[in-house]
Amino acid sequence: MGDAAVMDIVSVPQAIEWQAKHAENAGAPGTAQVVRALLALEDSHAATARRIFNWQGLSLRDAMPLRIAGGIHNLLLTGEEPRLEDVYAGRMPDQGQVDALVREIVETHDFQLMPWLDGPPQTNEVGRSANFAAGLLWLADGRTTAQFEFLEIGASAGINTMIGRYHYNLGGVTTGPAASRMQISPEWRGNPPPASEIAFVDARGSDIAPVDLTDEAQALRLKSYVWPEATGRMARIDAAIALAERMPPEIERMDAGDWVEKELAKPQEEGVTRVLAHSIMWQYLPDATQARIEAALQKAGEAASAEKPLAHLSLETNRETFAHELRIRYWPGGEEQVHLANAHPHGAWVEWLGG
Repeated sequence: MGDAAVMDIVSVPQAIEWQAKHAENAGAPGTAQVVRALLALEDSHAATARRIFNWQGLSLRDAMPLRIAGGIHNLLLTGEEPRLEDVYAGRMPDQGQVDALVREIVETHDFQLMPWLDGPPQTNEVGRSANFAAGLLWLADGRTTAQFEFLEIGASAGINTMIGRYHYNLGGVTTGPAASRMQISPEWRGNPPPASEIAFVDARGSDIAPVDLTDEAQALRLKSYVWPEATGRMARIDAAIALAERMPPEIERMDAGDWVEKELAKPQEEGVTRVLAHSIMWQYLPDATQARIEAALQKAGEAASAEKPLAHLSLETNRETFAHELRIRYWPGGEEQVHLANAHPHGAWVEWLGG
């Protein structure tokens, strides 16, 4: 099966197996075992199992296997299923044992696990903000103003909305407060971004189901979607929680289309570039919502000026190549999209293409 067809898989077993292999290739063998163990649920009478195997929609585009994987990981984090620790630590190499354990866990915690299938994973990864920061440095290099109003959709817990509070080392180019407890330094491939000076006059976000980082249970839910093997990601979430406890990010509970229309219609401060940003969330939006956002951008782009520029910054998955691409367009200056970088989905590396 070609890459272009993967996201259109309708066979639930095929989707589960693809996701398991993807986790293996990404260095998460325990998570791969847990995902693959979902195959052993096909004849289970648990309501969660029946819902998985009667899934209506495109399983991978909906990230269905990762929804339930997050719920299972949550049972370890809450202390309800400590037996899972052996799986994630690689101490249960036999897939048959893992199959039996996961089946027992799903049938025992059926009522708890079912709601995890209601929505896509909240993969709010702070490492992605390195891409946003690099994109803003590129914009500030003579293309727009160097002051930004940062607007993020699909912001989840607002970890990337706090972009202005982090310190970055991007191929030797540094930006952000040097004393920040969040130090982001991805492996940099290619030339560094421009060494511009940038500043944030505002940063806000929206999400249809935002996560409150200052609420222990909600923060734990966010951690549940992080693969246990990714200890660095866990540490970054802990640092983001500490920053949010001092000053929570401003996240509004609202449909992305409604929020973009509202925000882009507001008066814009002169000398400030308004930036709409999003990462690894576009695929979850209905086609009609995507069309509304695009129409709002086009309308705002027509009204943009050198004193009040507009930019659209995205880090999303190319459905044909599966590369995670940082792309940008800005107004005035034409709306031609520029492919600035390819990146690891969780921020481990950035391959800069933008010059």
